[in-house]
Amino acid sequence: MFTYDTLIDAVQTGKKQFVNTFVQNEAVKNAMVTFIDAQADYTKKAVKVGTDTASVLTSEFMKASQEAMKFDYSKFGEGFGKAFSAAKK
Repeated sequence: MFTYDTLIDAVQTGKKQFVNTFVQNEAVKNAMVTFIDAQADYTKKAVKVGTDTASVLTSEFMKASQEAMKFDYSKFGEGFGKAFSAAKK
């Protein structure tokens, strides 16, 4: 199964290769690589929290939908009709 970590790692590896190829100053290179690693870590955590949140929201929506299908609308209609009739008198 596809995971977002694979895509994130691919993009960050590309950035590192670019830096290693074109940046000549070792101090700058190390600082940029450290920054790229921090970006990768943050992005992976953000994606995980986002997908976990979406999963929980979807699960809870499905539970609520199933409960709504169990609701007896005919009894609700009868009760509503009785309440409306009583209020009219």
